Amino acid sequence: MKRLEDKRAVITGATGGIGEATARRLLAEGATVMLAARSGETLLKLADKLDSDRVHICPTDISSETDCKSLAERSISEMGGIDILFCNAGIEGSIKPLLEIEQDEFDAVQNTNIRGTWLTMKHCIPHILGNGGSVIVTSSVTGKVGVPGLGAYTASKHAIVGLVEVAALELAERGVRVNAIAPAPIDNAMMRSIEEQAAPGAPNAAKEGFESLIAMKRYGTDDEVAAMVAFLASDDASFCTGGVYPIDGGFLAQ
Repeated sequence: MKRLEDKRAVITGATGGIGEATARRLLAEGATVMLAARSGETLLKLADKLDSDRVHICPTDISSETDCKSLAERSISEMGGIDILFCNAGIEGSIKPLLEIEQDEFDAVQNTNIRGTWLTMKHCIPHILGNGGSVIVTSSVTGKVGVPGLGAYTASKHAIVGLVEVAALELAERGVRVNAIAPAPIDNAMMRSIEEQAAPGAPNAAKEGFESLIAMKRYGTDDEVAAMVAFLASDDASFCTGGVYPIDGGFLAQ
């Protein structure tokens, strides 16, 4: 029997690199998945790529409570329940010194990364209660340490760790485990954006600089993140809750 056989998973930020890789991994482990992202067109393309009758899609702006409520309701109506929630949607925002960030730039990151995570949890977790379910939230190594130029993003990822720790304590006796993952730079489109903003016209130099901060001297991969999500979603992690799990090549150990 596959590790996630008959489990039903909701994945936000599904059309990003980590989201897609996690969808593939959870499907391979036997789960049925509800994929959420802002673009319905991109979701349809992803569903076609995944080519499985265990894939459902729901266009969702997680900063909207109406959308998050609809995501939960459609997950119940189409999958029959929720066992796994992967709160993965997030944006990097503008890369600039803290004192140069405009209010609308700061707010955009917090509205998606903090409010969106909270709203997704608020509306989906009630349907997990009693199922012995698992919630995994994407934080970052910037949820543990400060990174110059990433002030708004760093603030949001620290806040996500706080949400996870409170949720883990509140839900432990109700059968729901809640954990965060903390990736270092991962080789995907988000890092391409960060590299170009950090060093306009010289993204390769930015990449080399970021890689130098990692003990293993390389970026991680979307598949490596997906493997950790699958572990935390499974019964193999049955005594894991309230944790922040680095996927960082030794970044935080230095």
